[in-house]
Amino acid sequence: MPSYRFRHPIEVRYADIDSFRHVNNARYFTYMEQGRSRYFEHLGLWDGRTLDRLEIILASISCDYKRPIAFGDQVVVAVATIRLGRKSFDMRYAIEDDEGDLFAEGQATLVAYDYRAGRSIELPAEWRQRLAEFEGLDPSGSA
Repeated sequence: MPSYRFRHPIEVRYADIDSFRHVNNARYFTYMEQGRSRYFEHLGLWDGRTLDRLEIILASISCDYKRPIAFGDQVVVAVATIRLGRKSFDMRYAIEDDEGDLFAEGQATLVAYDYRAGRSIELPAEWRQRLAEFEGLDPSGSA
C-alpha cells in the first residue's frame, strides 16, 4: 500500500445516492477522477481548464469496494503515482472516511497520448519529473 502524499475531500451529493441508500458504485470512479484531476493541478501539470496540456488517456481502472458510503459521510480520496513507465504510469487511490478507514481502493493505468495523432507517446519529461519528485520515484522508470 503506497503512502499517500495527496488527499482531496469529496462532497457526497444527494444525486450520488442510489435506491439502496448508499453511494452508487459508479460514483466511486467519479471520486477517483476528481482526486486525480486535483492531484494533477496540485503538481502544476494541469490548470483544470486547458485540455491541451492534458496529454494522457485512461487505459484501465479498477475498484475494490470495502464498505458502502452513505449520504452525510465525510469522504477523502487519497491519490498516489506508484509506477512510471516509458509511455504510461500507474496510480493508486484510497477512498476513506475522515479517520482513514477505507470505503474503497482503486488502481488506474494512464497512457501519454497525442490526441491529434491518435496514438500513444513517450511520457512528457515535465510529467515524468514532477511525478517522480513528488512521489519519490526514479524518473527513469526503473525499479
